[in-house]
Amino acid sequence: MHRRSLAVTAALTAAGLLLAGCSSDDDGGGGATSSAPAPSATTSAAASDPATTPAPSASATGEPAPSTGVGEGCPATDGGIPDGAAISEVVDVDGDGRADTAWITAGAERTFGITTASGATFSAPIDSASPIGASAVVNTVGADLTPIALVDLGRQAQLFSLDGCAVTQTVDQGGQPYVFDRGFGDQGTGVGCTDVDGVLHLAGLLATEEGDGWTVTRTLVDLDSAGEVATNGAVEVVAQGAAATDPVVTTAQEVSCGDLVAGDGGLVEPTS
Repeated sequence: MHRRSLAVTAALTAAGLLLAGCSSDDDGGGGATSSAPAPSATTSAAASDPATTPAPSASATGEPAPSTGVGEGCPATDGGIPDGAAISEVVDVDGDGRADTAWITAGAERTFGITTASGATFSAPIDSASPIGASAVVNTVGADLTPIALVDLGRQAQLFSLDGCAVTQTVDQGGQPYVFDRGFGDQGTGVGCTDVDGVLHLAGLLATEEGDGWTVTRTLVDLDSAGEVATNGAVEVVAQGAAATDPVVTTAQEVSCGDLVAGDGGLVEPTS
């Protein structure tokens, strides 16, 4: 079941959100150079006439969408959230207009999953030897509001599609898992989402210290319609000579999407 675009009550303004960074699978490239301000998200009010006001949907802030009954959602399944799992309310991932729940289990067989408001549960293992506890953010990206999850494992961040009532690890065109470097290689330092013409777009981020300042490069990530195959897109240098404390630099060293930051008050792997 692929989500199609839901009408929105708040229109994103492209000038208000500029995330900086670079792709995990690309070693950078040229692009227009500018000194970018701190990323932010802005909205404008929609018409208040109840006869013409569109139904709400997930926004760049990652706030759960209010219930609108716009679709049937995923069919209910047996089982549910495993005992002991950490849970967090997330945006609507199955198109029924209701907020859903993401969860992570701990241990050697740790798993990331979704349980929808309609009663469906689907999950996938987190395949990593990293001893660092996992944290995750869930949001919708692209014009079709494709639901995705970013799972931060300290040294890398894994990308999952939540389309079609399943958790599927996103791969590159060669069929290998598409992951974001978190500064332990030379491909990137983080991942975020940036507003492109009013549409939230996944982007790899790279912050490098050069002389007395920092350079930040962003590589957009193009996803197929289901979010299951990713390719590197346009590369742009968005900041030069920035201070280490500049939000454009610190954001480029995080795993985030919209206002959601992995490990910052959201979904975190339980300690036992």
